[in-house]
Amino acid sequence: MQPPSPAPVLVTGASSGIGAAIAREYARRGVPLVLTARRGERLRALAAELAPRVACEVLVADLARPGAAAHVHAALGERGIRVGGLVNNAGYGVPGDYLTPSWARHADFLQVMVTATCELTWRLLPDIRAGGQGRILNVASFAALVPGAAGQTLYAGAKSFLVRFSESLALENRRHGVRVCALCPGFTRSEFHDVTGTRALVSQLPRWMWLDADAVARAGVDGVERGRTVVVPGLPYKALRAAIRLLPEAVLHTAMARGSRRIRDAG
Repeated sequence: MQPPSPAPVLVTGASSGIGAAIAREYARRGVPLVLTARRGERLRALAAELAPRVACEVLVADLARPGAAAHVHAALGERGIRVGGLVNNAGYGVPGDYLTPSWARHADFLQVMVTATCELTWRLLPDIRAGGQGRILNVASFAALVPGAAGQTLYAGAKSFLVRFSESLALENRRHGVRVCALCPGFTRSEFHDVTGTRALVSQLPRWMWLDADAVARAGVDGVERGRTVVVPGLPYKALRAAIRLLPEAVLHTAMARGSRRIRDAG
């Protein structure tokens, strides 16, 4: 008798970068997928790529819109899909001084990074619990684990929230068989910095600070499957995290201020 097929995993922000890499990693493991993002053409291309391995559904949605999470949930119901896992990956950065962008741009950012993540998790959690082996992977950032840098006023805060949210959610849902993990990668090769317009600045960083998106995805999926609550991919970042825990807060803030200034001056 063959084991039952795994329930689908929904991946937000699946059209590129870490989101697409996580979708490919799940497909490699034979897990069906629901892919969602704003860019329908890219989603359909990825679904076609993965279709020989697993069933893929595409849901085009812009999570910056307040009703998007409810729309995604309703669309799953209409298609008769009950997900067993969720990857909250959709996100981006708003570069520059806090007062430079309009509040409308900040509000869209918070809607995608915090509100939509929480609402989508809340709406899908009953189905994820029902299977008894649910998984939730929240893509945070190494920025959540260090003092905030200039130009990351909301980004670091939102990612820090994701880590704490994941930790609490993991404790609350352990008895339901649901594993929750915050993935905290450092600088990762993807389109992220092209979209935010910071490619020239981050290109000044040494090569050892850059991670491969496929390796990050593998670390995240492995981590949530093993019941890890926080995963930091890459030996250099693991070492940095250990060092940060030992350094006085004043030293860390001084180092972050100097590092931010050096990157800005290099640009």
